[in-house]
Amino acid sequence: MSSSVSPSHNVFVYGSFQEQAVVGLILECTPVIVSAQLHGFHRYRLKGRLHPCIAPSETGVINGKVLTGLTNAQLENLDMIEGAEYERKTVEVVLTDTSEKMQVAAFIWANKDDPDMYGEWDFEVELIRLQEWKRLYMEKFIEASKKFIEWKKNPNGRTREEFEKFVHEDPPMA
Repeated sequence: MSSSVSPSHNVFVYGSFQEQAVVGLILECTPVIVSAQLHGFHRYRLKGRLHPCIAPSETGVINGKVLTGLTNAQLENLDMIEGAEYERKTVEVVLTDTSEKMQVAAFIWANKDDPDMYGEWDFEVELIRLQEWKRLYMEKFIEASKKFIEWKKNPNGRTREEFEKFVHEDPPMA
């Protein structure tokens, strides 16, 4: 039995996927994006990584975005990009504009005791660093994202591990 209507998914994002250029490339379109807060979590930096992770924290509040109306295929793209280091879980966010509560998916760091987690990754602070990030890393990130989309469409025997190796290679320094 198949249905012509596919379910719609809403996903809370808190790192690079807040950037429309990045999310548009990964999802192959730009969804409706709304601002939201996630309570009870902390956003950490990860040693050697360009992206953050989140883990439970009693007093934490994370400002982020909700990508709305995603298809199963788009959700699968996010699952594959995030990989096994993240677990997709349902969380409750509060929409910034309306204070409405919404159940959404979020990618939570699987190893909450990971020694590579440290400090705080704040998107607003990162905006100040964004120009430097774009200069140093955006090209690498977009290249990795394009390779992911190509790989997903036609793996040609290449494994997920080969793709992940490319993503985790040190970014080029300018």
